[in-house]
Amino acid sequence: MACKGACCCGFGPVNEDNARFIMLMLFIILYLLCGAAVFSALERPMEKQAKERWAQRFELFSQKYNLNRSDLEKFLRHYEEANMAGIRVDTLRPRWDFTGAFYFVGTVVSTIGFGMTTPATVGGKIFLIFYGLIGCAATILFFNLFLERIITVLAIILKFCHEVQRRRKGVLPHDSRQGSSNVRLSREDSLAGWKPSVYCVMLILCVAAIIVSCCASAMYSSIEGWAYLDSLYFCFVAFSTIGFGDMVSSQRASYENQAFYRIGNFILILMGVCCIYSLFNVISIVIKQVLNWLLKKLEIPCRHCHGRSLRPRRNAVMPGHHRTCARNISIDTDAVNDSETDGRRLSGEMISMRDFLAANKVNLAIMQKQLSETANGHPRPCKSTHRHNGFSGGVGALGIMNNRLAETSVER
Repeated sequence: MACKGACCCGFGPVNEDNARFIMLMLFIILYLLCGAAVFSALERPMEKQAKERWAQRFELFSQKYNLNRSDLEKFLRHYEEANMAGIRVDTLRPRWDFTGAFYFVGTVVSTIGFGMTTPATVGGKIFLIFYGLIGCAATILFFNLFLERIITVLAIILKFCHEVQRRRKGVLPHDSRQGSSNVRLSREDSLAGWKPSVYCVMLILCVAAIIVSCCASAMYSSIEGWAYLDSLYFCFVAFSTIGFGDMVSSQRASYENQAFYRIGNFILILMGVCCIYSLFNVISIVIKQVLNWLLKKLEIPCRHCHGRSLRPRRNAVMPGHHRTCARNISIDTDAVNDSETDGRRLSGEMISMRDFLAANKVNLAIMQKQLSETANGHPRPCKSTHRHNGFSGGVGALGIMNNRLAETSVER
């Protein structure tokens, strides 16, 4: 019986997607082990010193004031409970007035979750479950739509820069009053095969995130009194929605120009979270391309399947010299088109790193096609076979999920 790309071994089907998933899982495990080793080497000595200092201070305090050790420990436990409720030695802003509650729900729906404020009542905990369920989902959708609009703006900017560069080289004709329609048509023809690079988008998002972080760090250093490096650390923890809670902005009872500071804090955190989320989406695509490149380099054949290598899925975008089939793969919904009139090559011109061309996958092709169509002002065609299922559109994680849902609905 022929093995049509799936392994006939007892371990089930092994294709390129499964191999990529296993490789990514192993990479994450190795990454976690390396991170644990580094942080343990850096932070463990400081933890031991802090424990020794605390034991000495505790002993000296109990001896100086002739306090019973168990009574003192009981008092400290009461203080820990008060600390969890938001009570500190220094005067802080109220946690559950309207502005404090608004700050709290902002950390909930953005999934930052600093942890300095938590609901203590049963009703508050139950309400948080349902409130976070809808709020987090809506915020993730907002981040994906923000990513689409960022890509739209970047596509227009990159196209303009590309036109200027080609005009300086004399490739594009200059504007003129006579024959303006012919000039426009020739310009569109010369830019028809141009594809904005995803790596340029990643670089621009990285620069934007750095600028927002530096501006926010300068504000926190001057107003909160933190060191600049600590402010940068807080910005990354907050913008990436990690939210440890060891440092939290806008927690004092009063500030100079308090209203302006709280508004600026809200705007900078919102901009930072959007930039970092968009950057994470693009970096995840690049990581997937690295895994594709590694799989292509490895090409591990199955011993039980007569030397067949891992089968790429049918949504894989193959180089031009490998595509000998009469049908061409759609990057909209992973369906197969019967027409080859599209004329858009799904390799070669789409990304700048040639080592990744042999293993380009649909998520990168979707983003690059949208970049091209947005920059050229041509909307995506609404094909009946692709739109009847209701799943389409989006970039990044949202685009991958939409196209996966479209593929499943078409197969059904």
